[in-house]
Amino acid sequence: MELNPAAQPPLAEKKPFEHTLHGDTRVDDYYWLRERGNPEVIEYLESENDYCQQVMANSEGFQKSLFEEIKSRIKEDDSSVPYFYNGYWYITRYETGKEYPIYTRKKDSLDREEEILFDCNVMAQAHDYFHLSGMNVSPDNTKIAFGLDTESRRKYTIYVKDLNSDRLLETKIENTTAYSTWAADNRHLFYTKMNTETLRSEFVFRHDIQNPMETDHLVYQEADETFSVYVGGSKSNEYIFISSYSTLTSEYQYLKSDNPLGKFTIVQERTRGLEYALTQYQGYFYMLTNANQAQNFKIVKAPISSPGNDYWETILEHREDTLLEDLTIFESFWVVTERTKGLNRFRIVSWESGIHYYMPVEGETYTLYTGYNPMFKTTKLRYGFTSLKNPSAVYEFDMETQTRKLLKQTTVLDKNFNPENYIEKRIWAPAPDGEKIPISLIYHKNTQPGVNSPLLQYAYGSYGHTIDPGFSSSRLSLLNRGFIYAIAHIRGGEYMGRQWYENGKLFKKQNTFSDFIACSKHLIKENYTGTDHLYAYGGSAGGMLMGVIANQAPELYKGIVAAVPFVDVVTTMLDESIPLTTSEYDEWGNPNQKDFYEYMKSYSPYDNVQSQHYPNILVTTGLHDSQVQYWEPAKWVAKLRTLKRDTNLLLLDTDMTSGHGGASGRFNAIKETVKKYGFLFYLEGIVN
Repeated sequence: MELNPAAQPPLAEKKPFEHTLHGDTRVDDYYWLRERGNPEVIEYLESENDYCQQVMANSEGFQKSLFEEIKSRIKEDDSSVPYFYNGYWYITRYETGKEYPIYTRKKDSLDREEEILFDCNVMAQAHDYFHLSGMNVSPDNTKIAFGLDTESRRKYTIYVKDLNSDRLLETKIENTTAYSTWAADNRHLFYTKMNTETLRSEFVFRHDIQNPMETDHLVYQEADETFSVYVGGSKSNEYIFISSYSTLTSEYQYLKSDNPLGKFTIVQERTRGLEYALTQYQGYFYMLTNANQAQNFKIVKAPISSPGNDYWETILEHREDTLLEDLTIFESFWVVTERTKGLNRFRIVSWESGIHYYMPVEGETYTLYTGYNPMFKTTKLRYGFTSLKNPSAVYEFDMETQTRKLLKQTTVLDKNFNPENYIEKRIWAPAPDGEKIPISLIYHKNTQPGVNSPLLQYAYGSYGHTIDPGFSSSRLSLLNRGFIYAIAHIRGGEYMGRQWYENGKLFKKQNTFSDFIACSKHLIKENYTGTDHLYAYGGSAGGMLMGVIANQAPELYKGIVAAVPFVDVVTTMLDESIPLTTSEYDEWGNPNQKDFYEYMKSYSPYDNVQSQHYPNILVTTGLHDSQVQYWEPAKWVAKLRTLKRDTNLLLLDTDMTSGHGGASGRFNAIKETVKKYGFLFYLEGIVN
């Protein structure tokens, strides 16, 4: 496939705008692209889309066949593993040829007739984008609350459906997070509402389904702009919780579910740097917390009657080499998800005897997580397991007999697929400061790693979000064509514990970028690939990572894919009207302070575009993105066009109907993957 010679890249008009702070002036020639309602902006985005389409026109046939190839691996008439809750079995299923799920339930037995709660395929017909979330059935099983987003801005409208009549009530609550919690009376509904400008979840309201929405009562407003608020219920359904949280601090309030008109009580007042997550068992609250310098967290309990930290009793101590990630409580056991040397395991403890053991798990690199476990009176733990070569599986582990049962493994409809045809491993790359950075790898057994082997290196590296290695049937299209796939577990995530995160944020953010570059150099040094065949991929904050490495080490990469990239860091973090800004000062720093401003400016991709050679770059965004506004990638591409000194591809693909998560629907999502793969194959000269 060759470049379409008729395709000419668009050039955005320069309209200089000056930002001055701390005695420093930044000239932004493309600030005007943030004018969403300006026809010139839409015209520019569409011209970039046209250019992208023209450039890739010769690969359209290949991309269509690639789409069908990936789609053909999916079992279209599929369903989830049923779970039992409050007298009903709940099942999510898909039908052949349809984009969206169908949510159903069966009373008492799986042999009973199916009751359809929602057929999202019918509901989505009138919308370009559709997402249903926050399904919440009332305690008496007669009503269900749910949220709909048809704009891709993550602004959900909550509705309530009467399950006896199959009709909607008059409830229509706009600008919410979708999530809600029923009180025990089946009448009052607690929900979270967002600030209309910043989209920060700011308010908790109580809604009476028998009264107009105008009478909804404001239960709590989170006044601190660095905090967001959430409402949920305890597993026992005895309590309703309001949680306020920022990057470093959390605070909970609680209310008996059978007293919805009562006043919430604070568990432990917020103290900067103190985090705790709450669950309840009998007369105690149990908390996962970092109190008293427990950086990797510990577990404490306190009487519900006096839950403040003066009464916290440690039941599982903090350990320097083990991160505690989750706590799940059952009637006879409690389960802790622990992470040691990057890998998860389950510690299972008996309430009665206090004896603990670890559930057996095997593998050099994998993903292990607790599933949805709404049942309290059960000895069976439902969990998920996957690895780079093993499709996702749901297991049930009997904590009493210590036996496990496979409930379901994702089906890959490819007669040639066999996990044993792929090699997965974990290697370690030396960082500039001597730290060892883990890399999870997979490739086909017929692929011989070497200087000419194409390799796609992925990472995220922010917010303490850990990218564990999981299976992807789409990725088989890369692996089966000779690609090696690598996940760099860089600092900024928590793969190696809480310190791994602390050493990749604020004034240590450069570690995130240098770790990724170090992994690239190690993969080249160890002869897994060469600079003519190494590709990098990241999205959102990982897209910022892509922007930084493009500036700092462009010579290492043949191509870069930056999805919804956060690249205009300084300008965005100075704009308090943009969603997420104020709540993320503890992650990136507050540039209103000079030291943070200067450090942030030193790596911000947009501010550091320079006159140099850049790799081939594909940038994707969504016009309605609420997390990373479309103008960040658009401005970045516009600036790159004027300064880069090469003839490599620079493509901007804007989805004019979607937001941060991309297109809705399971098959539309494949189309986005195909665009990225098509770009990589194009650069590798792979044509079939």
